Amino acid sequence: MTDFEFVVGLIYLLSASLFVVGLHMMRAPATARNGNRISAVGMIIAVAATVALSLVTSGGEWIAWAVLAVGVLLGGIFGVYRARTVKMTDVPQLVSVFNAVGGSAAAAIAFAAFILATSSNPLDLTVSIPIVLDVLIGSITFSGSLIAAGKLQGVIPGNPVTFPGSRALNAVVALIALGASVAAIILPENTLLLVVVLVTALILGVLMVLAIGGADAPVVVSLLNALTGLAVAMAGFAIDNQALIIAGALVGAAGTILTLQMAKAMNRSVLSIILGGFGTGEIAASAGPADEELANVRSLTTDDVAIQLAYAQHVLIVPGYGLAAAQAQHEVAELASLLIAHHVDVKYAIHPVAGRMPGHMNVLLAEANVPYEQMLQLDEANTAFDNCDVALVIGANDVCNPNARTPGNAVSGMPILNADHAKSVVVIKRSMRPGYAGIPNPLFTDPKTGMLFADAKEALNDITVGVKEYVSA
Repeated sequence: MTDFEFVVGLIYLLSASLFVVGLHMMRAPATARNGNRISAVGMIIAVAATVALSLVTSGGEWIAWAVLAVGVLLGGIFGVYRARTVKMTDVPQLVSVFNAVGGSAAAAIAFAAFILATSSNPLDLTVSIPIVLDVLIGSITFSGSLIAAGKLQGVIPGNPVTFPGSRALNAVVALIALGASVAAIILPENTLLLVVVLVTALILGVLMVLAIGGADAPVVVSLLNALTGLAVAMAGFAIDNQALIIAGALVGAAGTILTLQMAKAMNRSVLSIILGGFGTGEIAASAGPADEELANVRSLTTDDVAIQLAYAQHVLIVPGYGLAAAQAQHEVAELASLLIAHHVDVKYAIHPVAGRMPGHMNVLLAEANVPYEQMLQLDEANTAFDNCDVALVIGANDVCNPNARTPGNAVSGMPILNADHAKSVVVIKRSMRPGYAGIPNPLFTDPKTGMLFADAKEALNDITVGVKEYVSA
C-alpha cells in the first residue's frame, strides 16, 4: 500500500464516521435534515477520494475521465432539477427510481469487475461470490423498483397483478436464478451463466412487485431500499472499495430494520408481502358520495367543522394520503396555528405507514414548518385520543379503520390510530370509497363521525375562515 492509498483509506474512515453520525441523526425529525447534510458531506468526500485515487493509478486515461465527467455533470444537473421540482406526492416514485438507479449501477459495476477480472486470471470465490450476488440483487432491485414506481405513479395498476399459476412461475424463475447463481460461482469464467442470472433476476423483480398490492407500498419501498444497499455493499467487495462496502452495509441494515418495522405496523410478515400483497390501488374518487352511501352518513358543512374546532380544547389531526394529494399541508398548518393562537391544544397523529412511503407525513408536515413536537407517533397518539375533543381526519382511511380490531379482513391485526376514541370525529374526504386495503371503513358511519365531502385544500381554507369568524366574535 502506498502512502497515498493509506491517506485515501483514512478519508474513507472519515466518510464512514459521517455516514454513521448522519444516520443516527435521521432517527429524529428535529435532527434529520442535518443528518442528511452530514451524510451527504461524507459521500462527497468519499467520491472525491475515489476519483483522486483513480486518477493517480489509472495512468492518465483522459478520454475515459472526460466521458465520466460529462456523465456526472449531466446526471447531477438532472438530479438536482428533478429533486427540487418533484411534488411531495411524487416523492415515493422518485425514491423508487433512485433505488432502480442504485441497483442498476451496482450490477453494472459487478459486470465490469467480472470482465476485467476474467480477462487476466480465473476468479476465486472471494471475487466471484460478491459479483454474482451483486448482479442478482442489483437486477431484482432495478426491475422491481421500476415496477413499484409505475404502481405509485398509476401507470401500472396498484392492485396485485396475478394470474393462475403466477406464484408457481415466480418459484420457477427464482429457482433458475438461484441455480444459475450457484453455477456462475462454481464456473466464474462462464459469461453466459452470469447473463442468465441477470435476465432471470430482472424477470423475478418484475413478477415479485407486480403481485404486491397498493396497501403494501410503504413496505415495498423500504424493502427495495434495503436491497439496493446490499447490492452496493456487494459491489464494494467486488472492486475492493471500503467506502462502498460501508455505505451499502449501512443502507442495507437501516432499510432492513425499517422494513421489519413497517411490516409490523401493518401486522404482516415480509414474506407474506413478497408472496403477494393485498388490497387495491388508489381508486379514482368522485367529487362526492353515491346516494345509497349517504343513508348512514352524517354530512357536515365547513361551518359545522369550524364551530367544533373553535370551541374544542384538544384537537388531534390525522393526516393521510388525501392531504398529500391535495397539497394541503400549508393549509392544515395555518389552521392549526390559528387554533393554537386561541389556546386550543393541537397535535398531529402520525401512523407509520400513512401516505405512500415511510415518513411521508412527517416530511410533508415539516415542509409546512409544523413543529416536530406536535407530531405524535402511533402509541403516543392513541393515548391522546382518549382525551381528544375532535379528531380531524384528513384524507386518511386504512390507518384509522376500526375493522383492524376484528379478524377476517384485509387489515385485521394492523395497529391503527384510535380516532374513534375521540369524543367527536370529523373526516374530510372526497368520497366514501375505500382505501388501499379495499374494504369499507366503519369509522365513516359511526354516529359521532361527521363527513365533509370536499377537496382537502379547499375545505381547510374554508374552515380556517370560519374559525377566524367564531374566535373573533
